[in-house]
Amino acid sequence: MKQYGKVAVVMGGESSEREVSLMSGKGVLDALKSQGVDAHAFDPAELPLEALHEEGFDRAFLILHGGDGEDGTIQGALEYLGIPYTGCGVMASAIGMDKWRTKLMWQAVGLPVPAYLLLDAQSDFDSVIPKLGSPVFVKPSNGGSSVGVTKCRNADDIRAAYEEAAKYDPLVMVEQAVSGGEFSCAVLNGRALATVKIEPATEFYDYDAKYFRDDTVYTCPGLAGEAEAQARVLAEAAYRVLGATGWARIDFLTDADGKVYLLEPNTAPGMTSHSLFPMCAREAGIGYEQLVLQILDTTLEGEAN
Repeated sequence: MKQYGKVAVVMGGESSEREVSLMSGKGVLDALKSQGVDAHAFDPAELPLEALHEEGFDRAFLILHGGDGEDGTIQGALEYLGIPYTGCGVMASAIGMDKWRTKLMWQAVGLPVPAYLLLDAQSDFDSVIPKLGSPVFVKPSNGGSSVGVTKCRNADDIRAAYEEAAKYDPLVMVEQAVSGGEFSCAVLNGRALATVKIEPATEFYDYDAKYFRDDTVYTCPGLAGEAEAQARVLAEAAYRVLGATGWARIDFLTDADGKVYLLEPNTAPGMTSHSLFPMCAREAGIGYEQLVLQILDTTLEGEAN
């Protein structure tokens, strides 16, 4: 057994995704304990981060979703405290949480992304559909789990969706719908494990479809042959450009011709019973408990990521 010492499973927090983080954290905590790791739940909404030192934790398994837990804030604090942690570092976490700035980086190296516009209160909402087509998705630039995301077909819908998204982040995007299929690819230590195709019974892959409904259809691997191989190559490239480390999930879409369009990264992927990363790992022959240990192993490679 590797010497992990006392491990904090950092879960919960105060973001809009707290509930999902607690579900992910319970799965991770149970998996670590089942393999003899001295793991304990740690909720930064209940205790200050300094308590990690005071309570003698040697490393942290970060399973916070959204907000300060995924945008580089807690990553920076842990580096200051000298506590190794799982997942992406400060820069990749901060950029990865911002969908617009991630797209700018991917576009700069020629990676494909859907067409999009930025919106503010003074935007000409009537001009969006003529520019991007219908339907479109309006979403906060910062955030995850489809919180604040709305599918729109006309200017009135876009205006209302903008107001909803702006509750979560002042930077709001409207994005062209790419309707060939919705996919994700798990990347562990820079290597793509597999893609998964997501077919929700709802209008789109929203919060309920992600975490609570049992009628979403998942196919893993999501593509076949050369298409699967190429999607994995793109996911690995997207991961590298972001500066990701440890593990991350790259979401993407395909059009009717099968062309891939990168959508966004997730630098603290879910680990619930409905989550995509464990599905991809299973396809690669890695069970949930083994996956959790492999992620924790990344904290043994030196100081904090």
